[in-house]
Amino acid sequence: MAASVDPLVVGRVIGDVLDMFIPTANMSVYFGPKHITNGCEIKPSTAVNPPKVNISGHSDELYTLVMTDPDAPSPSEPNMREWIHWIVVDIPGGTNPSRGKEILAYMEPRPPVGIHRYILVLFRQNSPVGLMVQQPPSRANFSTRMFAGHLDLGLPVATVYFNAQKEPASRRR
Repeated sequence: MAASVDPLVVGRVIGDVLDMFIPTANMSVYFGPKHITNGCEIKPSTAVNPPKVNISGHSDELYTLVMTDPDAPSPSEPNMREWIHWIVVDIPGGTNPSRGKEILAYMEPRPPVGIHRYILVLFRQNSPVGLMVQQPPSRANFSTRMFAGHLDLGLPVATVYFNAQKEPASRRR
């Protein structure tokens, strides 16, 4: 059973980044042993490496994964919305992003101020798109909606988001 979108509405993921959709696939996301659930808190230091992502589905289905931060550079003035952190296309169903084509390398969360939302969005592809996708010219001002429209991806099939904020600098002795 796919997850409910209610937490995505409460967290303003639906509205700020995505339109309303009905989840039809399952995606599990882990940073180390920590399972990501909507709205959970992740320390940036635990997200230095890409998360482990498992996608449901069959091997003849292809998926696109996008990770963005709609709160850049600050939640009160998100004038760089969305900051794109990761793009992987042509991921076979039942596998993970390492089996797809990475268009934009993973960039770990580095929130400069405030609590930022980091959103992982999964789309089901109608056909292979790897040859049609180019790396965005900038990580700033990315639009998940426009990206999905350009590739004719339709609405997402799964989404999960986590929150992160700047960690205090460690004290030197």
